[in-house]
Amino acid sequence: MKFRFITIISIFIIVYSFLIFKLYQIQISDNQNYRARAESQYAASGLFKALRGKIFFTDKKNKTLAVVLNRDFPVIYAVPKEIEDYKETAHQLTPILDISVEELEKKLSKSDNLYQLLIKKAPAELIIRVNNLKIKGIYTTFETDRLYPFNSLMSHVLGFTASSEDSEGEVGQYGLERFYEKTLSGQEGNGEDGKITEGKAGKDLILTIDSNIQKEAQKILDSLITKQEAKGGTIIVQEPQTGKILAMESQPSFNPNEYGKFTLESFLNPSVQAIYEPGSVFKVITMAAGIDSGKITPETAFNDTGILKVSGREIKNWDLKAHGRVTMTNVLEKSINTGAAFAEKATGHSIFRNYLEKFGFSEKTGADLPGELGGNLNRLKERAPEVAFATASFGQGVAITPLELINAFSAIANGGRLLRPYLNSELGSKEIRRVISEKSAKEVTTMMVSALDKAEIGQIKSYALAGKTGTAQIPDFENGGYTDKVINTYIGFGPTNNSKFVILIKLDDPKGAPLAGTTVVPAFRELAQFILTYYNLPPDRLESSVNNDL
Repeated sequence: MKFRFITIISIFIIVYSFLIFKLYQIQISDNQNYRARAESQYAASGLFKALRGKIFFTDKKNKTLAVVLNRDFPVIYAVPKEIEDYKETAHQLTPILDISVEELEKKLSKSDNLYQLLIKKAPAELIIRVNNLKIKGIYTTFETDRLYPFNSLMSHVLGFTASSEDSEGEVGQYGLERFYEKTLSGQEGNGEDGKITEGKAGKDLILTIDSNIQKEAQKILDSLITKQEAKGGTIIVQEPQTGKILAMESQPSFNPNEYGKFTLESFLNPSVQAIYEPGSVFKVITMAAGIDSGKITPETAFNDTGILKVSGREIKNWDLKAHGRVTMTNVLEKSINTGAAFAEKATGHSIFRNYLEKFGFSEKTGADLPGELGGNLNRLKERAPEVAFATASFGQGVAITPLELINAFSAIANGGRLLRPYLNSELGSKEIRRVISEKSAKEVTTMMVSALDKAEIGQIKSYALAGKTGTAQIPDFENGGYTDKVINTYIGFGPTNNSKFVILIKLDDPKGAPLAGTTVVPAFRELAQFILTYYNLPPDRLESSVNNDL
């Protein structure tokens, strides 16, 4: 009896000793391994990841449309700390994942790493093949990632997210994703010392971009480029009274959902990251400088012989014609190069240069977009030859960004105030400086209305619209001079009694080098008509007044 009791007691002691040993092993010896596995699972589940803020367009009724959001996608990931033979694992995975052995070995050899992403947005068949391998340390799950539901729509402005060598996880690359990285990204969680801290979500971004105007701009630009067989183009729509950007579209574009299929050059935003010579649209700025400085008036006369000799060179008109006695208003109406050069000379080189700077052509606009460039006025130095100023008067020899150009025209449309353009609706309107007087702005606007009316193509019944064309030769950067290729630009705004929109349309290298009047002006009219109807803006002129003007 005593022996049986001792035997039972001994068995209990052995069992409890084993349990205590296992508990010790789990809590002490294997603690780091279990903790590592738990933390890797938390990382894979997205618990540590800060949910990125969404980006929205708005419309005229302030209704929002999500254009950048988050969605769960299947991923394949590794826990290098669990992998026993990273080289063997790399060789097993390389034919399935289509990743080189060298790259896989680099990822899997990080023995202290708890989480290493291998494939994001993995196809279903790939998930099945990896799971069938049943490799220790290689797992599949779902992770939250960026989704751009409208694909290429305004992709240059939105940008995308991607992994970065400077930080863990994905960060904003290009566009608003980059500019507002701190706002959108939130705060990552962690699992240090066994304590789980969840990620803190980023803040949403509500844009000034009007979803309906943006979609219409993209449709018109796509059609224009296809019809004219052009290399690319840009459309910007701005609200002149506030500086809000209502639309900004450029082609060729890219799909941010598949950014890896595109070259780095595809990601640059032509609206702010490329400068070009604008051509005859610049004549409006020349007139504004001369009129505001008091050196000329819209009625100032000039005798055009068709040729103007400056610094030993001849300046000719685009139509190679002599127009005789013309006013400055006629110069804009007929886009006379020699007349623009006359106006610049009458204004004075230093005054002219000063106004270009006041209009913002030598500085960044301050828009909330990354990588913005300022214009190039380097040819207009104090001792520059007179011909440099003469050609600058009609937009050749100076280079600016499309955003600088439309922002300057917005200053004319709103009565002379240069505003900061912006896309984040929280920023609000900000005046940089007054460029010209309200009186001068009205006089220049009247000249532009006359130019649009005389050309007729851009007219919309019962509305007073202002506009100007530009057909600029593209410089030959290798051999000097200019090529036979052109860039067409048109800028217009209205209704001019209280302008609600300014539209810039730029067309790059259309086939056959046509004039802007046959390409971008009809596109302007189409977009202007859409905006007038969309905002339900009332007519601001009688039809008889148009006929009298003509």
